[in-house]
Amino acid sequence: MQLLILIFLVILVPGCAGTKSAATKSGMLNGTWLPVKQEIGGTLLPAAAFEKQKLIISDSTYTFFAESVDKGIVKYHDNKMDIYGKEGVNAGKHFMAVYHIANDQLTICYNLAGNGYPESFETKGKPMYFLSVFKKE
Repeated sequence: MQLLILIFLVILVPGCAGTKSAATKSGMLNGTWLPVKQEIGGTLLPAAAFEKQKLIISDSTYTFFAESVDKGIVKYHDNKMDIYGKEGVNAGKHFMAVYHIANDQLTICYNLAGNGYPESFETKGKPMYFLSVFKKE
């Protein structure tokens, strides 16, 4: 019986540690984020295109306000995101992205094709790559 409990603890404890680490890391992203710069395929978008947008992240869920409202699940690992649309125009879609936080800004580069993570934060020559730089509200 003690051997069974020991095996259970050996399996459970590392799993909990990994979950806590991911939750702690994602906690840095929690809050309301406002876009300050956006580009797609290397083309900067005018501020008027995103002035009414906002992104709200709460642990593993997101809500994005634009022309409509999108909601879904986001999973984090190694400065990468897997974004799963659950409600809105992106329901059923899976986007892959890379992100980093520096100077109180969150930068996310999305691969809208969903077929791989961007290797950098460069969108030039990549029509399905969308970059957004956010500041916290």
